[in-house]
Parts: sequence; structure tokens; C-alpha cells
Amino acid sequence: MADGRVYDFLVIGGGIVGLSCAMQLAERHPGAAIAVVEKEAALASHQTGHNSGVIHAGVYYEPGSLKARFCAAGVDATIAFCRRHKLPFEQCGKLLVATNALELERMDGLEARCRQNGLSPIRLSAGELTDREPAITGLGALLVERTGIADYRAIALAMADEIRARGGEIHLETGVLAIHEADDAVTVETSQGPLRTRMLVVCAGLQADRLARMAGIKTDFRIVPFRGEFYKLAPARGRIIDHLIYPIPDPALPFVGVHLTRMIDGSIKIGPNAVLARAREGYGKADISLRDLGDTLRYPGFWKLAGRHWKSGITEMRNSLSRAAYLELARKYCPSLTLDDLLPYEAGIRAQVVMEDGSMQNDFMLRETKRMLHVCCAPSPAATSAIPIGAHVADRVGARDLNPA
Repeated sequence: MADGRVYDFLVIGGGIVGLSCAMQLAERHPGAAIAVVEKEAALASHQTGHNSGVIHAGVYYEPGSLKARFCAAGVDATIAFCRRHKLPFEQCGKLLVATNALELERMDGLEARCRQNGLSPIRLSAGELTDREPAITGLGALLVERTGIADYRAIALAMADEIRARGGEIHLETGVLAIHEADDAVTVETSQGPLRTRMLVVCAGLQADRLARMAGIKTDFRIVPFRGEFYKLAPARGRIIDHLIYPIPDPALPFVGVHLTRMIDGSIKIGPNAVLARAREGYGKADISLRDLGDTLRYPGFWKLAGRHWKSGITEMRNSLSRAAYLELARKYCPSLTLDDLLPYEAGIRAQVVMEDGSMQNDFMLRETKRMLHVCCAPSPAATSAIPIGAHVADRVGARDLNPA
């Protein structure tokens, strides 16, 4: 790689967000020298490839936030991209099911939030819910018809094809070792040799804090990885639902709870819980990285977060250790499920940004210098929002003067 070439744009990260950024930079700057570097042997190996596959409509998000805006735009953009590339998708809709009086009361606030975010939920009575979903029991539900499902790994690979078709390069098995910013360019030392670029975009997901520090950016946050464990329903239960089935979330808790998710391949998975991961990229239950775990346990912000949510943390750990406890959560709204219905399924890991004060960063967060832009936080629904995020990044970096100072 050390051939003296200087790229116009270099993107670190071969997940859906990084690929979207590179794709849209290639679209806007024909003839520009663009490359993506990814440390794994395949694209979409981490959060993108372990995604739930949901096209989120934007039910829960703070009105006016980047998260809400990107998600609203992302639904249409994702569907249009799937149509253009003949990729499978379906707008099957989401049902948020209230199973007790408190959840029914919370449903009022959730309905109001939906409308603030431009959605038009349909309120269903218990009978109307049963008519639509005979296997689901509740006191009522909100139907959000705009929600859908897709295959985000396939979308990411189609983005990579577009990058290559426009002359861009993708370098796999290329780990980043160091980042040096100068006035005229950024040098990225990699396992395959150095690369120079006039503008660097970093979309490192689970490694976002480390890459930012490597680049000399002061970080007031840390990635704390949370493992989301799933089960897959037995094939005999493959058509038990027609919609996505979600609980009414507790606003005091950081995650939305266990739900039933239809997958684009026709299967159904149940989950996730949310337990502290002992490795940022370890998807097996026994996987552990002493470096990753040590980074988490030495971080004061983690202990402040744990102090606020220790009760829910104990509950999530119990559900992780007990399949029966996990089943109990789903049986609240799907009482016919049994332990035999729950089959093993691969876990996912969420790159949760935790600030120094112990708060969870739940909106998109960028850090910028003269020749670098780091996407430090791209929270769920980042996959749904990947195309608007890429457009936002392309707007910010594409307007800069890339010529040497």
C-alpha cells in the first residue's frame, strides 16, 4: 500500500454506517480517490451483521433529535435502496402490546411520542389485537404500520458494490495501528502498510473510543459493550405472528425489553436481553477479553451507570442464566410459548456510549478536527438510519477544502 498515493477520502469501518458514508462520498465526488479499510476478513462482521433486521419507524426517540430525524428519513431511504438493488424487505408493522394497567397507561405517552415523530399509530382494543394476532394477549396495543424488516448485511454488501463500481477501494483484513494528523493530510498506519488521505472518516462502532484516542482526540466517553442474547423459535412456530411484537417499555429502563421479531428469512427470534459483555467482539457466552473487560471495570462512568440501574442489571443477568426466566417475559404477551420453542441463536453486541457522569449517550455524536470526522456514537437505529447518517457526514466533510494547506 505504501505507493505514495494520497486518497481524497478514507473511511475506517466496514459496517453499514462506514459503507454508507463512503458510498455517498463516491456519489457526490466523481473521480475522487476513496477507500474503506476494515480489520475483519468480511464486511458487516459486527453490529451490522448481528442486527435484528428491523426497519425502525422512530417510535421512542426524542422529537427533533438527530436520532428521530435520521430514523424518519432512514425508513424511506432504506426501502428505496432495497427496491433499487432488488433486496428483500417487508413493512409488516409493529404492535406494542400492553399487558397490564400500568402499561396501558404508559401507552398514552407512547402514542403521543409517535405522533410527535410524525407517525400515525392505530390504537387497538384487546379484541382487535386478538383479531390481528390470535397468539398474542394484551389489554390493548399500538400498531405502527411503518415499521418493517430487511437484511442489513445484504444492504451493506450492496453499498460496497456501489463503492467499487464508482472506483472506490475496499481493503479487508487491514487493522489500524496508528493515526497521525498533519496540516495537509492524515496518515493511517495499518497492518498492510501506511495510507495517506486528505480527509479521514472513522466509523469504528465497538472500537470508536479507541480509534478516537488513537487519533489524539480527547474523549469524555467510553464504549461499554452490552450483549444482547436471542433465541430462535422452533420452525413449527414460524408463522405464530404476522407483525413484530414489542412490549410497552418502562421509561425508567435503558432498553426496550424482550420482543418477538420476524426475520426476512421467515424465521422468528425472541429477545434481546441486555447484559454486560466481557468482550467487545465476543459473541459466545464464554468469550472474554481481559483488555475489554478491564477497560469497562476501570471506567468510573460505568460504575455510575451501574449504580443507577443495578436492579435491572440483576434482572437481565437472571434472564441470561435462566431460559425459563427469559421465557416468562415473552409469555406475558405470547402465553402459548414453551421452553421447547426456544432454540439457540447468535448474540449481538451493542456499542453503548457511556459518558463520564454515567449517563448513556442516546443520540448521534460526532467529533471533528481539521481533517478528521469520527462517528463516536451511532446508536440504534443506526442500521435504519445509515443512509441519512452517511448523507450528513458527506455534507460535513465534502464541504471542506481538501487541498494541502
